[in-house]
Amino acid sequence: MASERTLSIIKPDATRRNLTGRINALFEEKGLRIIAQKRLQLTQAQAEAFYAVHRERPFFAGLVSFMISGPVVAQVLEGEGAVGRNREIMGATDPKKADQGTIRAQFAENIEANSVHGSDSAENAASEIAFFFSGLEVVG
Repeated sequence: MASERTLSIIKPDATRRNLTGRINALFEEKGLRIIAQKRLQLTQAQAEAFYAVHRERPFFAGLVSFMISGPVVAQVLEGEGAVGRNREIMGATDPKKADQGTIRAQFAENIEANSVHGSDSAENAASEIAFFFSGLEVVG
């Protein structure tokens, strides 16, 4: 399997509880490298643009509101099969269904405040990374 890159976002519920280091340790322990990282406060316009694919879904307004409720940590992870590996490390979106030892099983508060976001495909990873980072900021 080839090395690839994926976007990870540590969400406001996790940054509020100072879990960034513990979450990053899990990524690194499981073979992913953090090659870009920044802490930022999303504006409503930025959150709406990032999650535009979900605009017509009933949870869109709540998702945007949650994502602007506090700082997030956007980062680029790199490694063999990074998209799939990250999704395994994160666990199921609903923490009640997440496997033991995953980020969401350990840290998520609920299905919305589930501590992390991760790209769902290599194609989406490329566009999501470009949303947050310039080429100069990603150092592999």
